[in-house]
Amino acid sequence: MAEGRKIAAILVADIVGYSRLTSVDEEGTLARLRGLREDLFNPAFDAHGGRLVKRTGDGVIVEFRSVVEAVRCALDIANGLSERNADAPADRRIEVRTGIHLGDVVEEPDGDLMGDGVNIAARLEGIAAPGGICLSEDAWRQVRDKIPDAFVDLGERRLKNIVRPMRVYALGDAGGAAPAAAPPSVPILDPLASTAPAVRTLETAALGLLENVGRFVGAYAERAVTARGAASPDLADPSDRGAARRIRKTRDRTFRRTIIAAAILTLLAARACHGPQIASAPHAERPHAGDVR
Repeated sequence: MAEGRKIAAILVADIVGYSRLTSVDEEGTLARLRGLREDLFNPAFDAHGGRLVKRTGDGVIVEFRSVVEAVRCALDIANGLSERNADAPADRRIEVRTGIHLGDVVEEPDGDLMGDGVNIAARLEGIAAPGGICLSEDAWRQVRDKIPDAFVDLGERRLKNIVRPMRVYALGDAGGAAPAAAPPSVPILDPLASTAPAVRTLETAALGLLENVGRFVGAYAERAVTARGAASPDLADPSDRGAARRIRKTRDRTFRRTIIAAAILTLLAARACHGPQIASAPHAERPHAGDVR
């Protein structure tokens, strides 16, 4: 048979914690696995029209002509294992992860399957939770209205050595997926952020104080100049235009000097109140881009 391409539903399954099981009880684990192949795995493949492409140690790659049959096969295996594990100790239970994908594959002359279709199914199996079944979006579209079990949308996942992110779905209670590694949360602190409200409040208070001082000084200057004019014959003469100009200049000069003094005092008070807060604000460095993985 010559090499060729075709669309196929690919199921990849793997025993969870196989190395740990064999390290605890190698002969017992191998005997149980052989029994499961004869009593559960192979009969399920045959019942749903699956072709065993190859065994990969404790895993298998199986080709199906129908995604619906591939999912039903995976469910039969999951349910069969659940029944057999009911009375087994937790550290002796045999569970399977399963990934299913519908895609283009290359069939070798010896019947082996190669290509992205197989690789994606294998990566889906790798992110499934123990006992879980994960489907690609392409596979899910074929079975979403034909399988009574509910599906859980796990969102887009980046699968190892697969160029594009792929949307993944988990099947029912037997589904689930290992949580994706999330980048660490790195807070970006602004040392002035916590003091900004205090600055605005202090500035508003200072401006209000300055305005009140100005009104007070204006009234004070008016009274002071009036009193001076009453004490001086030159200034008291209403017909003396020079005296009127001197009164205005004296009042304006007194007002400006008092306003400047009030402004300086207000700024000094603001610095005295706010300076310690700025000095005590924590210094935070912004993270480098390379720190987030």
